[in-house]
Amino acid sequence: MTLAPTLITLDALAAGRSGTVIHISPTAPGQLDEGVDLARRLMELGFVPGERIRMLKRGMPGGDPLAIKVGNATFALRRFEAACISIRPE
Repeated sequence: MTLAPTLITLDALAAGRSGTVIHISPTAPGQLDEGVDLARRLMELGFVPGERIRMLKRGMPGGDPLAIKVGNATFALRRFEAACISIRPE
């Protein structure tokens, strides 16, 4: 029996952990607006399927923003933005 790989959203990845981008959804769970514009912006920043990412740090208090390394660049994302990105953790 083969188990399917577990997918999580980027906002759930622990600091110091890495993963691979699998899918960008137009909206995060619980969000009604922003839609395609947010997904397009994230893809323009480099969050594309197959790209390896690393969660560097979470801001305090409340965990916002998230510092994410994509390729050679580091970005700060809000948690609701990171929730649009499905990843396979390593």
